[in-house]
Amino acid sequence: PISSPGSVYRQSVGAEQFFLVLAGPPHGKKLRFCRSEGFCWCSAMEEALVRPRRVSFALFLSLLCSLPLLIAAGACELSVIQSGTLYNFSLASPTSAKPHGALSEDGFYKIVVNETSLWFQLCDKMIFNHDPPRCFGCEDCGGSSHCGTTCSALVANNIGGYHVCTTIGRESSLDIGLIDSRNPNKGVNVKMSAISPKKNCSLSVSVLCDTNGVQEPDSLELLGDCDYATKLRHPSGCPKVISIDRKGLGWFGTLSIIMICVLGVYMSAGIIYRFFFLGIRGANIVPNMEFWLSIPQRLRSLLGSLVRRLRGQHRGNIGSYSPMSY
Repeated sequence: PISSPGSVYRQSVGAEQFFLVLAGPPHGKKLRFCRSEGFCWCSAMEEALVRPRRVSFALFLSLLCSLPLLIAAGACELSVIQSGTLYNFSLASPTSAKPHGALSEDGFYKIVVNETSLWFQLCDKMIFNHDPPRCFGCEDCGGSSHCGTTCSALVANNIGGYHVCTTIGRESSLDIGLIDSRNPNKGVNVKMSAISPKKNCSLSVSVLCDTNGVQEPDSLELLGDCDYATKLRHPSGCPKVISIDRKGLGWFGTLSIIMICVLGVYMSAGIIYRFFFLGIRGANIVPNMEFWLSIPQRLRSLLGSLVRRLRGQHRGNIGSYSPMSY
């Protein structure tokens, strides 16, 4: 049976030998008959090999707009530009005094206020090598045997004489912003949240800039039904300040980026629609493939026409001022 592109089958008819080859991608297979095996195979594989390369190149172009998402800064990093100055925050970056940055070296921070105990870790899940949480209702944060190890913030309240746990923050929901937008040197605010069918909870940690040392959180504030807030003084809350001389991309750079992003979204949406909904495979998966392949030829023709026009004007100018022989 004929199966894969490029497969050649020999058939003898009298003294003549013919070769049957399957060309093209699995979608839209083509059969070709040739008298020469080598010529037939080469012409057939032109579609089987070259066209997929064109598709790969088109897919690469369509993902250009998505690349910035892959190389974006981490969850505990923030860069802000104000008045020609760049402020860089990186809470997880090591410093000379703190190899783990603003993260707790014990694997967690703990606050105890009255009948409420709260554990949290910045930029990561919590790790308990000692003094783990012992409470009921820890199923969504590690369970009773590993309570607190699969979330970033956990609170335990005394309800009816029993400590009942509630997850209030997860690493995947981490959000970081300035404490004071008018004064970036003050520090950053790290907010994490946890959504469950019963209630929505959150924890906001203000990491205040303090170059003198670390002051671990010792107070806790309840802002709503299940929204907590605390503060931490740490050198990692101080930004690295970089002066920027240039004024940005300008209107042309901004317009170019917008056009590239629009093209990337168009190509990605078209490829996804044609692949999953129309069932198209091969080179035809790219929207308007013929148009994109004709762009180099159109540019070449346009450039040639422009060069010929300029040459014609140049010759006309020379003819107007050429010396006359009497």
